[in-house]
Amino acid sequence: MSGIQRFALALTIIGAINWGLIGFFQFDLVAAIFGGQDAALSRIVYGLVGIAGLINLGLLFKPSEEVERSHATDGIR
Repeated sequence: MSGIQRFALALTIIGAINWGLIGFFQFDLVAAIFGGQDAALSRIVYGLVGIAGLINLGLLFKPSEEVERSHATDGIR
């Protein structure tokens, strides 16, 4: 996993935690930290989380290295 993918995954996790807080407690942590939902910094964070989700969408369809190795060794056993 590249550095960009790791960063995107971290942003996606932050977004998921924020959505969990919104869903369970009606508390938007990003808006609370950066000055409301309409604040420029909040909108930047929301945008970055959205882009990170799109980057991670590629990971959904990319087979992991472990899966590839196990398929390669299945014929040997």
